[in-house]
Amino acid sequence: MKRDELSNQEVLERAIDSWNRGDLAQYLRLYSDDVVLHGYAGVEPGIANVGQFYETWWAAFPASQLILDDAVAAGDKVACRFRITGTHGGAFQGMAPTGCPISVSGFTILRFSGGACVERWSLVDSLGLLTQIGALGAG
Repeated sequence: MKRDELSNQEVLERAIDSWNRGDLAQYLRLYSDDVVLHGYAGVEPGIANVGQFYETWWAAFPASQLILDDAVAAGDKVACRFRITGTHGGAFQGMAPTGCPISVSGFTILRFSGGACVERWSLVDSLGLLTQIGALGAG
């Protein structure tokens, strides 16, 4: 089945399956070439920039798992609550790897067009992440 024949939620669920298999290239197929991410400081529009953001994440938290806790689809949008679990195994924002486990929660709304996410709004517990890896003095 082609991506544009799937529901938006099915496209998202397939992307999450790719993430959890460690297939970044397949995960990135979730996004359009001109995707815009809101709530990700410093990530400029476009798939190349989004890809670079996720490559940096995966280098810092290799083999992380993306868990979809809830998802609701309406019209051209899918809203979901998620968690990312893993281990701090590479440098992250200038901090050397600590080996600390992480579990980071977040909410996101994805807007789709033609079977691809063209825009995404996210809120992630970045403070919790930094605390878990000891960047704020506690780990």
